[in-house]
Amino acid sequence: MTANLSAILPEILLLLLGVTLLALDPFWKDEQRRNRLGWLTAGGLASILVLGIFLSRPGAAPELALGGMVRHDWLAFAFKMFFIFGAAMTALFMMDVEHLNKRAESYLLLLAATLGMSLMASSADLVMLYLSIEMTSIPLYVLAGFMKDDDRSTEAGFKYLLFGALTSTVLLYGFSLLYGFSGHTSLYELGGLFTSFNLLALGVLLLVIVGLAFKVSLAPFHFWAPDVYQGAPTPVAGFLSTASKAAGFAVVLRLMMVVFPSIADDWGMILAVLATITMTIGNLLALGQVRPEGDIKRLLAYSSIAHAGYAMIGVVAFSELGAASVAFYLIAYILTNLAAFGIVAAFNRVSGSDEIKAYTGLSRRNATLALAMLVAFLSLSGMPPFGGFVGKFFVFAAAIQQGWIWLAFVGVINSIIGLYYYLTILKYVYLYRMEGQDEEAHPAPVTRPYAIAITVLTAGILLVGFAFAPWFGLASNAALNLF
Repeated sequence: MTANLSAILPEILLLLLGVTLLALDPFWKDEQRRNRLGWLTAGGLASILVLGIFLSRPGAAPELALGGMVRHDWLAFAFKMFFIFGAAMTALFMMDVEHLNKRAESYLLLLAATLGMSLMASSADLVMLYLSIEMTSIPLYVLAGFMKDDDRSTEAGFKYLLFGALTSTVLLYGFSLLYGFSGHTSLYELGGLFTSFNLLALGVLLLVIVGLAFKVSLAPFHFWAPDVYQGAPTPVAGFLSTASKAAGFAVVLRLMMVVFPSIADDWGMILAVLATITMTIGNLLALGQVRPEGDIKRLLAYSSIAHAGYAMIGVVAFSELGAASVAFYLIAYILTNLAAFGIVAAFNRVSGSDEIKAYTGLSRRNATLALAMLVAFLSLSGMPPFGGFVGKFFVFAAAIQQGWIWLAFVGVINSIIGLYYYLTILKYVYLYRMEGQDEEAHPAPVTRPYAIAITVLTAGILLVGFAFAPWFGLASNAALNLF
């Protein structure tokens, strides 16, 4: 009973927080909801994070809980904590977004998606895994289309729903074949199913890869991401591009390294090709947004596609260093991309525009916000000494260690391409001047929730970059549980 409670304590607390929100919401007036819902959600998530760190830490040996449905190990623990952290930051960003901040449903959907992601990271059974994927996806479909009066938001939600339902069906068919040929649903009893690469293994593998590639926006299953990220409310887009993607990678790591270890050379080549295509397409399409009328959310969407390709390099390496590098990369990526989308949301609140030219002279309108943007974008580009650089270094090192030198080379070339469009955005922020050169007359103030979240995330980017050893140690512990 103690093991079961420790394994799912964060999920229980997330459920209790959601019930508390629904219970208190009817007693608050509209203006009270504007602040209290957000602070309660963010504060509750921060409390769950602290309690989880102290009360839900796994032991030296992994344990199965809930009848083998959930695995309590360091991989699940690390990802859970960062999902909860990402949700807390997203709740702060939602507090100043009209139509989100006064609706308890929006925060409840955020909590439901976070609960689903936590179960995705710890699922040790095909049934639990599929249910947790759907529990994550359905609230996100609704959140993406939550702005009913905005045509782009409703279009984003509808597209995300259609493509997500289709790929979930493909994934479920792959899971059904795994069960049908083995008679087991436990992931840890499926490892001996495929001892050699044959037509059956290829068919099942492709079905699973297609379903999961959509979740992490790997090309050619990336086409939904730009439209959904552009149309969804900006805090939701940030959560989709970080926590949701990290949950998908947690599943990819566990499935590939536990269920298909005997044919790693074969699926490694498939994923290496997909990673190459993903990095290249993401970066080249992002270049098309580098113009004054370009949409910065769409640029970040293509950027996030490229980052999925970088992270997949660590999966391809199929080693302890590879798995650890993926976990570390996702830690840095969650901090960095959440900060980037939070800055976009904060500035949009003042300017009312997501066009790149709107950022002209931002360094003179709000120097602190411009500095945070500099840190976030340099980290995304992989510049030292920020977290993004360390993440890419370990991913490329894992690939070279396992003989994937050409793949690491492709990753480096794509990082150079990415550096161009990130620096172009920063040119607008620091070098260009507003028409009439009157930036001081057009300040860009940031509200308290945005200031807190952006400060925490920026500090996190610097911390992971300068003092990466403890974070890489956590990632290494998570990786050890896979081998």
